[in-house]
Amino acid sequence: MVSRPVPSLACPEALGAELAASPPSLESVYREHFTAVWRVLRRLGVAPAQLDDAAQDVFLVVHRKLAAVDASGPLRSWIFAITVRVASDYRRRSGRRRTEPLDDVFEDTAPGPARQTELLEELRLLEDLLAELDEKKREVFVLAELEQLSVPEIARALSANVNTIYTRLRVARQAFAEAVAALARARGDEP
Repeated sequence: MVSRPVPSLACPEALGAELAASPPSLESVYREHFTAVWRVLRRLGVAPAQLDDAAQDVFLVVHRKLAAVDASGPLRSWIFAITVRVASDYRRRSGRRRTEPLDDVFEDTAPGPARQTELLEELRLLEDLLAELDEKKREVFVLAELEQLSVPEIARALSANVNTIYTRLRVARQAFAEAVAALARARGDEP
């Protein structure tokens, strides 16, 4: 009896190509990206009462299109592109630009009430500052500064020119810094 070599052992490149050709499972994508998707939806202004529905909508789109996704491109920027569109849809439907307070979103898991209050205040402040940016600059700022995507990844996710993204990011950073400085002056802090 002549035994044939196992393809994966005989040709590791073939196994790698075979694995690369198959898309990841929805479960693994969900486990890896859910927290970031939820966080981006929140930071892009989706109301707390709608966050779970919006996240579900993101993963419904991911589920429908996962088999057709280009395996050579980064999955993360593709998912964030979907997230940005879903957030935009939810904001448009709700007709509000500013977000609701975070009190009902985060459970009291901090060791002390003073620290929890500080964190909630910092999150409200961040959201207020983000809400002052227009939609396009806010998307770029959140993806670059808070989610740490590179400019080429953001350009892919938003279907925009890299130079356009650099410009939006520069202007958004400047507007954010000015808003922080204005807040510091209003509080009487040293800028």
